[in-house]
Amino acid sequence: MRADIFFDAHDVVGESIIWSDREKALYWVDIGGRRIHRLEIESRRHDIWTTPDFPTSIGMRKNGGFIVGLRREVCFWQPDGKFEIFAAIENDLPDNRLNEGRVAPDGSFWVSTMQNNLNADGSPKDMDRASGAIYRIDPSGQVRQLTPNEYGITNTMGWTRDNRFLFADTVANAIYCFSYDPTAKTISKRRTIVEGFARGLPDGSCLDAEDNLWNCRVVGGSAVAKFTADGNLLDLAELPVSWPTSCTFGGDDLTTLYVTSARFTMTADHLAEHPQEGSLIAIGNAGCGVPEPKFG
Repeated sequence: MRADIFFDAHDVVGESIIWSDREKALYWVDIGGRRIHRLEIESRRHDIWTTPDFPTSIGMRKNGGFIVGLRREVCFWQPDGKFEIFAAIENDLPDNRLNEGRVAPDGSFWVSTMQNNLNADGSPKDMDRASGAIYRIDPSGQVRQLTPNEYGITNTMGWTRDNRFLFADTVANAIYCFSYDPTAKTISKRRTIVEGFARGLPDGSCLDAEDNLWNCRVVGGSAVAKFTADGNLLDLAELPVSWPTSCTFGGDDLTTLYVTSARFTMTADHLAEHPQEGSLIAIGNAGCGVPEPKFG
């Protein structure tokens, strides 16, 4: 697999990339840069919108527009419009923030939390505890907590066709598999399927049409690892960036893997030598993806 720089996004922390088939465009957030990107694949038209707080995730809505995770709230948003608060998460834990978020196959929006690692100016803030959890937000606005507050940096959300839910903790360098009950809307029976993998740490992921997990290896991993849903390594795509963060399949046939990256915590000397950090990467003929679910 060949990985090439597709767009020089210059992201502080690019995350939560999704493919809009209707628009033939990619959307993603830059958490540290407080902005949302839109990039049309063919024309390379690029639009940016600033956000009122750190954006942490984005998903599409069935009736148009987007659902966006900010630092503390989940909002509805239309490009060029205002952010309308839909749900607030963990009001009793002011030192936590949202991190990963994704629309589930049933049209709900799942988000996860972590101890806040960002100062107000976007600079790194020390973490000293594992306090993150997973939540499900119903289209009616009902919020349900699905796990205890026991995770470090929450990342990766994927639902397999045989009702498994895949999830990762970056700090623990672990990827987990839960049993998912689509009727009760719950997860249970957590087991570890990848632990201590030597290339970087697990960040965002996506599933392909065969339920393989494509996992970005952040913190110097410089690769996307392809695992089976049981955690067996199938392939490793080498990248020209050292901190890949999130990925999705896009294009008309959903066979190109697009990967966001970060330059968070990197020194000026490193960035001068590696200006490609924070770019959007494309890997052609990587596999075949599945359409992104929509909220509602």
